[in-house]
Amino acid sequence: MRKILVLNGPNLNRLGTREPEVYGSDTLDDIAARLHEQAASLEVEVDVRQSNHEGHLVDWLHEAADEGAHAVVLNAGGLTHTSVALRDAVSAIPTPVIEVHLSNPQARESFRHQSLIAGVCIGSISGFGPASYTLALDAAVRL
Repeated sequence: MRKILVLNGPNLNRLGTREPEVYGSDTLDDIAARLHEQAASLEVEVDVRQSNHEGHLVDWLHEAADEGAHAVVLNAGGLTHTSVALRDAVSAIPTPVIEVHLSNPQARESFRHQSLIAGVCIGSISGFGPASYTLALDAAVRL
C-alpha cells in the first residue's frame, strides 16, 4: 500500500485555539481524522505527524525517502519563510513534496509572501482551510 507522510511544523499543534479567525476551529486531530478517512477510500496509508522542532521535520523528510514513501504533504508553518535547512531537506530527497497551508500566505503579512520551500516542492495548495490538506492528499495520490 502506498504511504503518504503528512508533516506539520511549529504551532500547528495549537490549531483550534490559535487565531481561529485565521486558521479556523478544527484541531490538527480533526484534520488527521479526515485524512485517515479519505486515505482509506483512496486505498493509501497516511502517517500524520507534528513537531515544533525543525530537526524533526528534516529527519522525517529523510525517513520518507529512505522508507519509500509515495509523497509528502508538508505544512511547515512559520518555517516556510525562514528555514534554509528545511528547503535543503526537501531538495535532497527524490520523494515528491506538496506544500500546504490552511490560510493564503499571499493575503497575509508581507513576511509570509515568500516561501523558501515552494521552489523545491512539486506544488503548493493554500487558502482552503482544512480542505487544503484533503486537496493535497488527493494530489499526492495522483502523482
